[in-house]
Amino acid sequence: VALYKSVPTRLLSRAWGRLNQVELPTWLRKPVYSLYIWTFGVNMKEAAVEDLHHYRNLSEFFRRKLKPQARPVCCLHSVISPSDGKILNFGQVKNCEVEQVKGVTYSLESFLGPRVSPEELHFSQAPPGNSFQQQLVTKEGNELYHCVIYLAPGDYHCFHSPTDWRVSHRRHFPGSLMSVNPGVARWIKELFCHNERVVLTGDWKHGFFSLTAVGATNVGSIRIYFDQDLHTNSPSYSKGSYNDFSFISNNNKEGISMRKGDHLGEFNLGSTIVLIFEAPKDFKFHLKAGQKIRFGEALGSL
Repeated sequence: VALYKSVPTRLLSRAWGRLNQVELPTWLRKPVYSLYIWTFGVNMKEAAVEDLHHYRNLSEFFRRKLKPQARPVCCLHSVISPSDGKILNFGQVKNCEVEQVKGVTYSLESFLGPRVSPEELHFSQAPPGNSFQQQLVTKEGNELYHCVIYLAPGDYHCFHSPTDWRVSHRRHFPGSLMSVNPGVARWIKELFCHNERVVLTGDWKHGFFSLTAVGATNVGSIRIYFDQDLHTNSPSYSKGSYNDFSFISNNNKEGISMRKGDHLGEFNLGSTIVLIFEAPKDFKFHLKAGQKIRFGEALGSL
């Protein structure tokens, strides 16, 4: 583990990012993309543009858009999958610990960072709790839930709003860019807390809601469409540092309003999305650990 952590994954990811931007000759595009499609099982019939010659470089191909009706958004359930991927873990948060894969946990507070003030999150303060987990729950009788979705290299790389909510705050943690493949996640404790990530927090009808995009090797680029000030995978950073940005201002008291299914952001390859949110005790996930899921399908409901 120590040897792996010493690998300069940020430098390698920036180099990979530059390589992805190199325009390929037209004659080379089909063989290069066809090899990628075969290796990772990409379904190009879903792509808005199926012609491989259309994509000038690997980056454009990774960030390909889908046909308008390729991912119908489920209307019957309150929380949908924000992306294509594989369900690694889900359930109630217990003892301020969250599972990244079965049996391997990380600290909720280390992952999200210090609690954002209730004023910035645009809802009233909960009664003081004894733990970080209790402080996030704003309504009596509610529980804190989590869901981890791993995006493989062959998946659709955009992610969307999983519910109707308001985004009040963004916290960016520069960090390592180690692989988040489930095999690696099993042997590096608190992997998600080491890696670069963008934490979006706000509220939905049941209280606290957050979506975190976790970077990984060759995925230093995390883009949030409404956040032009966000710049990820910079050449240098201080270990353990983070920077905050509030979407609440004198001119905007509501933050960023998102509807279920709205375009939210994108990765440059494959990575992980972690949802942590508050909901009543009768909230039920409609999932199985390890299952494949597509953007728009149901995650859970009341």
